[in-house]
Amino acid sequence: MNKAIRKIGLVAHDGMKQDLIEWAVWNSERLIGHKFYCTGTTGKLVQEALSRKHPDIDWDITILKSGPLGGDQQMGSRIVEGEVDYCFFFTDSMTLQPHDTDIKALTRLAGVENIVFCCNRSTADHVISSPLFLDPGYKPIKKDYSSYTNRLKDRDLISKAVESSRSQKRRKKRSKPGNE
Repeated sequence: MNKAIRKIGLVAHDGMKQDLIEWAVWNSERLIGHKFYCTGTTGKLVQEALSRKHPDIDWDITILKSGPLGGDQQMGSRIVEGEVDYCFFFTDSMTLQPHDTDIKALTRLAGVENIVFCCNRSTADHVISSPLFLDPGYKPIKKDYSSYTNRLKDRDLISKAVESSRSQKRRKKRSKPGNE
């Protein structure tokens, strides 16, 4: 059986970076050959740790911006575009995050796109040890959102907007002095 190449997002809050680095090094043999997208500092640290353990491996790691500086949105964009199918986001539940809304948005997108999303080491251990992780035949079921994307199809919003604009211009013209 051929091994699947997974597209993996790696993110960790400051208080969890050590945990994610240790997890990646511990599981490095299983991670060889996969594609990675990592937020800023996390990516640099993981890349350095994996390169030290396996100096002969050319790791495929794309480093995004730091999470609070736009990296969370970049990760979300990659999830929506189908470029990330596993996201290991080790969250620090005990520390208030200044970019909490970004984190919630990323979590929501992972749910919408039905990708594997792990927020701690225990879950990540279970996911990476699952036979489905390396099974090239496994594809998550994608929900059909066409009823949502087509929800305005039968409403003539464009014609109404154009007519409203014309009406406003006519009213404005009539209200100018000298147009009585």
